[in-house]
Amino acid sequence: MKINKPIALSVSVILLGSLLLSCSKNYQPKPKGYNRLLLPEEKYRELPDSLPYQFEYSTSAKLLRDTSWINEKFWIEIYYPTLKANIHITYKRIQNRDALLKELLNDAYRLTSKQQIKAYGIDEVKVVTPLGKTALIAEISGEVPSQFQFTMTDSSTNFLRGALYFNTKVQNDSLAPAIDFMKKEAMHLINTLKWTPIR
Repeated sequence: MKINKPIALSVSVILLGSLLLSCSKNYQPKPKGYNRLLLPEEKYRELPDSLPYQFEYSTSAKLLRDTSWINEKFWIEIYYPTLKANIHITYKRIQNRDALLKELLNDAYRLTSKQQIKAYGIDEVKVVTPLGKTALIAEISGEVPSQFQFTMTDSSTNFLRGALYFNTKVQNDSLAPAIDFMKKEAMHLINTLKWTPIR
């Protein structure tokens, strides 16, 4: 097969020019990025007084009744539609039953421990709130379904457990800003919690 010299020369010049142009630029790796998230305004309101506990929650969140198959009367969900995040709250009356309190604490510990399969780490800390309440907090890192869990009790009458969940398939490293925001929201809930008589 005979190749036309002017065409072969033109192709060679184009390839050589492309090669030279592609080598002249200095490429840098792109920095780590996150999905753009619109975080809700930090503005709060109180729960309705029909519950045996009170705390402040975001005006951007929706207060929902728990709809799980095991729900109980005072179980609620604080849902953040823009983040697809949910703080699930369960509540039990202890009524000075030490065995029940021990069972509830063991259940809370077991539910947190279930995360160990996918967790990189679980940091547990005991805090005292500005209102004098004690909370046991577990911050869980890794690709886990719940990144933040807590329990609060007065050891005689009330027991409350909370857990943070995101209803999304986005990886937790991409959700980092939303997770950090929701941990602050959960801490605001914890810091404003008080027990109230059932009406």
